[in-house]
Amino acid sequence: MKFASVYPHYLTKVEKKGRTKEELHQVIEWLTGFDEKKLQELMDEKATFETFFQLAELHPNAHLIKGVICGYRIEEIDNPLTQQARYLDKLVDELAKGRKMEKILREEKASAPKGKE
Repeated sequence: MKFASVYPHYLTKVEKKGRTKEELHQVIEWLTGFDEKKLQELMDEKATFETFFQLAELHPNAHLIKGVICGYRIEEIDNPLTQQARYLDKLVDELAKGRKMEKILREEKASAPKGKE
C-alpha cells in the first residue's frame, strides 16, 4: 500500500474535526523525522508504507503509543511494519479527536521526573 494513497484520508479526517494540515505534518514529523519536503518527496515517489517506515527514524518515545486501533492493541502487534503503521494511525486518531498536541507527542513522558534532572 502506498503512503500517498492513505495520506489524503488522514488529512480529511483531521480537517473534518477542525485540525490543520500543519498539525498533521507535525505529528508525522514527530513520529518519522520527515519534514514537509521529505514527506512530499515520498508521496511523489509513491513510496509504500514499507519504504516509508524503512526510511523513517522513529521517535525514541514511539513505544509510548499504546491503545487499540482497528481492533488491535498496538503494543501487542508483533510485525514491526504493522505496528509502525498503527502508531501513525493512532496519532492521527488522537489529533482528530482533539487531544492536546503535547499529549499526542508524548512530551510529558519525555521529561525527567521532578528532582531527577
